[in-house]
Amino acid sequence: GITSVSLSTDKAIDPQKLLPWINQLTQERGPDILRLKGIFAFPNEPKRFVVQGVHMIVEGDTQRAWRDDEKRVSRLVFI
Repeated sequence: GITSVSLSTDKAIDPQKLLPWINQLTQERGPDILRLKGIFAFPNEPKRFVVQGVHMIVEGDTQRAWRDDEKRVSRLVFI
């Protein structure tokens, strides 16, 4: 069957740890990952970092700025 895993935190995420982890995970488990999507709050970065992927192909970039009324919550979903 198909399952999903969702992770979230309101703590700032260290990009020096996150990006290598995602790359390693998708290289090792890529065939099992149908889709991944995430939005991350990096320290001292006013813009949201958005990542998406299919199997072993992952891309990410900064997108729009976090709004003043928006809670800086990082989320990652694997399907």
